[in-house]
Amino acid sequence: MKTGHFVSRLGIFAAVFASLLLLPGRALAHAVLVSSSPSAHASVKGPEIAIHLKFNSRIDGAHSRLYLVGPDGKVKTLVLEVQSAPDALSAQSIKLGAGEYIIRWQALASDGHITRGEIPFTVQ
Repeated sequence: MKTGHFVSRLGIFAAVFASLLLLPGRALAHAVLVSSSPSAHASVKGPEIAIHLKFNSRIDGAHSRLYLVGPDGKVKTLVLEVQSAPDALSAQSIKLGAGEYIIRWQALASDGHITRGEIPFTVQ
């Protein structure tokens, strides 16, 4: 094997290895929900429910959304409060009757990627 070939292959290996090291860092920049109120599958007392979501990274509140799916399947867009922290989304307290609900969230993280999820909960 010629020395030039070896150096070329070593360069390719180093580039691939470096890119693999960078991938986990990019994935961590996505917004991942770390806690919520109400929490997933929680049973809460109504009728006033405050909604608060906390993520693992900064969220663009102007381009993020919260929706509420009611027991009848109707979807309502929730009004977001001014962000209390760069990694949180909150909605105004809402009056809910007893039943099963789902919070659908859509968050735009600082890396420019949108992540989505659902939080089912029950109002007593």
